[in-house]
Amino acid sequence: MPRRGGPPEVNAGSMADIAFLLLIFFLVTTTIETDAGLDRMLPPIEPPDQDVVIKQKNIFTVNINKNGQLLVEEELLDLRDLRNRAVAFLDNGGDGSCNYCKGGKDGSSSDNPTKAIISLKNDRETKYATYITVQNELVGAYNELRNREAQRLYGRNFTEMEAEFLNPETPASIRDDLKDKVKTVQDLFPQKLSEAETAASN
Repeated sequence: MPRRGGPPEVNAGSMADIAFLLLIFFLVTTTIETDAGLDRMLPPIEPPDQDVVIKQKNIFTVNINKNGQLLVEEELLDLRDLRNRAVAFLDNGGDGSCNYCKGGKDGSSSDNPTKAIISLKNDRETKYATYITVQNELVGAYNELRNREAQRLYGRNFTEMEAEFLNPETPASIRDDLKDKVKTVQDLFPQKLSEAETAASN
């Protein structure tokens, strides 16, 4: 019998088709996670028709230095006490116009929640973890007050209502019902969290 000239060859004609099918499979089945980021409302592009005068007592100032220390209303404050201080400021109701506020009605603090502004300022060398923790505490203060009012008005937590409203799988009829409720609670304690220009290190 004659000997064969070498090892048998593999037909590679269909390899490109197989690779293409595998590529399509991985593209279809792979999920890519995206960071949600921080939810912030940007100021309008056009300035208002008239100048808005903001009283200093309606501004709650929070400064973070490069060492992670908090200076709240020009006083050193422990991070654990930040949320309670922010809640007291937002819920103060100093001018008596807020009939749902349960604060101390201190005349030297915020007039009502619609005028109360939290101003956050951090150093350029502030650690990112500290910055996010402070952000969470301030947003947590808003959510605490919104949860209270949502329980009073609708018997539900605001955070649950908002999550259900934002969930694309929620039926349209339920989302329509939640839309007005979520907006009502947001209007009671509007989130006015202003981030001032980053301070330079000394």
